Amino acid sequence: MTDFRIRKHPILPIPQRKSITFYWQGTALEAQEGETISAALFANGIRTFGHHPHDGAPQGIFCANGQCAQCMVIADGRPVKSCMELVKPDMQVMPLNGLPVLPDVNEPIEMKPIPQLDVPVLIIGGGPAGLSAAIELGKLGIHAVLLDDKHRLGGKLVLQTHRFFGSTNAVFAGTRGIDIATRLEKEVRKYPSIDVWTQSTALAVFSDQRVGVLKNGEDYILVKPQTLLVACGAREKFLTFKGNTLPGVYGAGAFQTLVNRDLVRPAEKLFIVGGGNVGLIAAYHALQAGIGVVGLVEALPECGGYKVHKDKIVRMGVPIYTSHTVLSANGTDRVESVTIAKVDSNFKPIPGTERSFECDSLLIAVGLDPVNEFYLKAKEFGMTALVAGDAEEIAEASAAIFSGKIKGLETARSLGYEIGEIPASWYRTGEILKSKPGKVTSEQLPEVRTGVVPVIHCVQEIPCDPCSALCPHGLIDINNRDIRSIPQFIGNSYCCEVCERCVAGCPGLAITLVDYRSNPEKPLVSIPYEFTRETIKATDVVTVLDTEGEPLGDLEVYSIHSIPSSDRTLVVQVEAPIDIANRIAGIRIQETTITQPMDEYVDHVTDDVIVCRCERVTAGQIRSLIRQGYRDINEIKTVTRAGMGACGGKTCTSIIHRLFREEGIPVDEIVESTKRPIFVEVPLSAFAGEDRKES
Repeated sequence: MTDFRIRKHPILPIPQRKSITFYWQGTALEAQEGETISAALFANGIRTFGHHPHDGAPQGIFCANGQCAQCMVIADGRPVKSCMELVKPDMQVMPLNGLPVLPDVNEPIEMKPIPQLDVPVLIIGGGPAGLSAAIELGKLGIHAVLLDDKHRLGGKLVLQTHRFFGSTNAVFAGTRGIDIATRLEKEVRKYPSIDVWTQSTALAVFSDQRVGVLKNGEDYILVKPQTLLVACGAREKFLTFKGNTLPGVYGAGAFQTLVNRDLVRPAEKLFIVGGGNVGLIAAYHALQAGIGVVGLVEALPECGGYKVHKDKIVRMGVPIYTSHTVLSANGTDRVESVTIAKVDSNFKPIPGTERSFECDSLLIAVGLDPVNEFYLKAKEFGMTALVAGDAEEIAEASAAIFSGKIKGLETARSLGYEIGEIPASWYRTGEILKSKPGKVTSEQLPEVRTGVVPVIHCVQEIPCDPCSALCPHGLIDINNRDIRSIPQFIGNSYCCEVCERCVAGCPGLAITLVDYRSNPEKPLVSIPYEFTRETIKATDVVTVLDTEGEPLGDLEVYSIHSIPSSDRTLVVQVEAPIDIANRIAGIRIQETTITQPMDEYVDHVTDDVIVCRCERVTAGQIRSLIRQGYRDINEIKTVTRAGMGACGGKTCTSIIHRLFREEGIPVDEIVESTKRPIFVEVPLSAFAGEDRKES
């Protein structure tokens, strides 16, 4: 069987873990100790985990975050979410085909009293915002419970191998997300007043101002905080298109979880929908994992993410199709190809522009919604509650870190602690970190062709300043009052000592260094490179490209090396003709053959597409009810079951709203769906206390 594990990675260490045996449909397979069932199945090339009871549609990973039930399997006779359950030696795993069968109960279970706990602060979410808030509370000695539903803290930071943007002084800019997660977790665990509950999920906020928590994945407990801080992050939006539920269609978070946390390769050829930072970064992570990226579509005329992210993947050979949309994911039991088309100014597909591309996976990265339900319920029930990070406002993780820091102090103030005034500069920094990409200027290439010249290929106003801190002589300047300004080289060609720190340390890989000293007509160009050393060596011939991804020529590699401060980024040097040297911005990573369209496009079907994944409800069913006069989403739920599935309407609700808009229904006529009290499914035995450990 083909091995789908990632054995080498340019950034991530490959841990040596004990191999264990488990069984899939009676066949012995190899897993690694400590990994989830879903990771073990993917490592063995298994993508379909079961079939839907409604129509037999194949089911596989979708969110990899425990928020849906697409990856449900039967493990040792129990239905479990494979993305959340760890594989165990000799575990017997079966696909879930249809509905799981409940076990026989011979006599009623004795209900045990539900434990209750009063705490000063409960923080829901152990990502960047929650961790930063907990640190501030820990410094003040305030008792808080920090809970997170994963096996380790860090939230999405644990999936981010790239260096972060933002402020070097305020939020670890220039440090990789995986390392920020480790640093924040270590800091939190220093404070004895902070109780950390991992594998623990907040289930509901109740009217008696208590929060139901499933602690350690098995013990139900009611927590009553004096102040509730919600830092749950965000969930991904979804799209309706034919084939959108096939195995191989993932949210970006699921893809990054499989690649960067589980170290398995969930695709050979990937296509991406969405040109925000999430989609652009996911493309880069795929390339680093040895996965071919066939292309990326974005419905808007320009990508919404940072231009340096876009430029980076374009230079590496990934085509970006702006003003395009996905029409269909094609295949019977799994994704085999994708069909895209251009869109007009109203975002409608233009007939005759269809193209299909062979791929085995489709990554959806079309935006995020705040996970703020707990905060809204808490406020409704009169609790003292605050919200931080993406649960408050969608932004970059750097903004979430700083938001958490501020909200930690505001939480302390809510408890009556005298903390003084939070500096106004903190709030200003927070707003800067949350700001969207700004103005793009034309690239100004240096005219100097003597000595050593850094070339800054960053031309968009974004909050980022590591390059100014990297230069030991302060030769790169950014306005320290507003780090969104574009960096400038303020030295001369004889000041630079070729330490290459700016080349290796720029988060956007947007700085090269041109050294004219040895041979002015064929200078050495230093280029950042974040792939394994085995993929390139001296004397290899590489294609160099400019900022926009246009090929400049094929050049021989002069050297490849690292520097002491490089933090896993390599530097590749090429000798380049003087007329192109300062235009070189990167090296093509993948060949153009992988990005070519198929000879004929695969015709997409224009009838109904799935809106509610859990209950297999189509857009046509919902449109029909809207046209009949239905305006209450609760009534639509009653008729179709849309929103009544395992995810609790987390995916389909926003799509139903979009269908209302497309049908011309004003927002004030729509009656919102009643929120379900339980956030994720819980075995009834947990409420009964059947498996509770007695202390």
